[in-house]
Amino acid sequence: MKDIEYIRSHYNIEDFIYFSHHQQEEHGRLHHFALNPVFRHYTKFFLKEILRLGYKSCLYYPIYPQSRESKLQSSYAHSLTSALHYLVPVRPRRQIVYPLEKLGINAPSKEVSKDQSSYALYHTNRKLTLEPKVTVNARIVVIGASSVGISFLETLVFCSHLKFNNLTLISTHGLPGKKLLGSEQRKFLASDHCFNDKDYALMSLCSWVNVVVGRMTGIDRAAKHVVVSQNETVFYDHLILCTGQQYQVPCPTGADMNQHLTNREVLEKSKKRYTGKVPYNLFILNDEEDCVEALIWMRNNSILTEGKVIVYGNTLDAYTTVETLLHIGMKGDCIYFVHPPADSNISCINNYVIESAVEDAIRAAKVAVYRESLLAQWNDGQDPDPIHSACFTTPTKPFRLECSAFFSFYKKNVDYETFKAFNDACLVYDGRLVIDTTFHTNDIAIRAAGSLTKFSNRYYSDEWTHSNFSSKEIGFQLAAAMLTLFDPTLEPVTEPPADLDRLIPMYKGAKIQGGILPGSYYYLHIAKPAIPSPLDVQRSQPDFGSEIITGNAKDGTYFRLYINKYKLVEAITCFSKEPFPVSNYIRLIGQ
Repeated sequence: MKDIEYIRSHYNIEDFIYFSHHQQEEHGRLHHFALNPVFRHYTKFFLKEILRLGYKSCLYYPIYPQSRESKLQSSYAHSLTSALHYLVPVRPRRQIVYPLEKLGINAPSKEVSKDQSSYALYHTNRKLTLEPKVTVNARIVVIGASSVGISFLETLVFCSHLKFNNLTLISTHGLPGKKLLGSEQRKFLASDHCFNDKDYALMSLCSWVNVVVGRMTGIDRAAKHVVVSQNETVFYDHLILCTGQQYQVPCPTGADMNQHLTNREVLEKSKKRYTGKVPYNLFILNDEEDCVEALIWMRNNSILTEGKVIVYGNTLDAYTTVETLLHIGMKGDCIYFVHPPADSNISCINNYVIESAVEDAIRAAKVAVYRESLLAQWNDGQDPDPIHSACFTTPTKPFRLECSAFFSFYKKNVDYETFKAFNDACLVYDGRLVIDTTFHTNDIAIRAAGSLTKFSNRYYSDEWTHSNFSSKEIGFQLAAAMLTLFDPTLEPVTEPPADLDRLIPMYKGAKIQGGILPGSYYYLHIAKPAIPSPLDVQRSQPDFGSEIITGNAKDGTYFRLYINKYKLVEAITCFSKEPFPVSNYIRLIGQ
């Protein structure tokens, strides 16, 4: 097998074998395995005989992402094997991003550093053919393909000694990672760096998870099934809710422009839910499919060259969308960047020097910026479909803008249909879905995690929610809590008595946000979980520690390293004109 060194360096095959105990020619690649279903029960015996007759000790089977399945004439064509459930998935190894040109002769060998098509790897060997897997037939249904839900499924799938036969994901767009926008293009939305398209290819969750495309519209707790898109039912033994929060359609306050009202007089009306017809040129971007749909519509309707666009919001996603619009060809003077009144004194970037550099870049691109502006009307109060104009109130006088498309990033919240499903099922909801420290809702068969949830009031911890922590770690801990039900190698964990269950768990994984900001600045911020507070307030604390800052934000060379009083790296901020190795920087936290 020629590429065994690549496999050894990119996958954790030494979780299953001692590499030095196997000669190179004893590693084999499985291209095809077709077996009459009558004999499927004897698959392990066939694999064992294949190893014996082929003088092999290990077999590897790659699964390439769907985008490559059609290239059957290529050298990596493999047929779908019926032996997959008798192979074990191999976790990918985190790769160090090497500056190959600077290292010269000290760089790792090309066999290790070469850029290959990503694939999920499955493996078996002599020893594994003799080890039975524990079959888990429990119906586990996950609602929502958020980072929490994907992390949960990943953890279950990579339990090599367990075989989950009934994993189901219900999501409006199925599994993520379809590379709809391409890796080189600007992304409309910022990233939390939990998973990227390459990670999805390396997991190949579609090989293990049944995917139901649709929206959950109801839960029947007595019959233990969920209703999908009003007419389909999916039964469960364990229901996992990971829908998260999404940007919602903004509700205009309806303020009369002739009365010259200010924000203070109409602020309460902005909190209402919009119930009218959603205009077709109003874009609410929550995932890659939404972004592609918006991009295609704008190109088909010549918006990029002739139209005007309003971007409404003050989140990081709003900034990255402005940069994407500029990058794909829109003129800056055709973009109106409208900031609604802030809910707190903490901005989405929370670093004055970076904010100043971004504002200068926006000004240089001739993008008009309006601050403290609250949406009052579409089309002067007439039929809003399509939107031709929008009126806004401010702390002083109102104004009106013409537009061909409206992008809204105003306030994330739990989707109304999702909330209604929870409420009708009598799940305790208090602004968010209420859970305890072991992810349980008030139904023992239903667990929830992520920004959808909040801790019960009995913990007196309103400031701490799952939103403060890494979504990937939350998903892993959720899976670990459930594995005690299925894994016979783990000792059952006894629930703490109610009078002792008073402290919420604290997770340690770094919270990350990043994206490309106006001015083509690459931005990354990594920090340990914390209750948000302004950077200046953090610096004024007596136990702040120290920080190392190099470069200049406006030149695109800014780097900030915060070291706490225990001499551990607690936060990193990078703001650069050039791309940088994000995965390398993430590993610095806590060192």
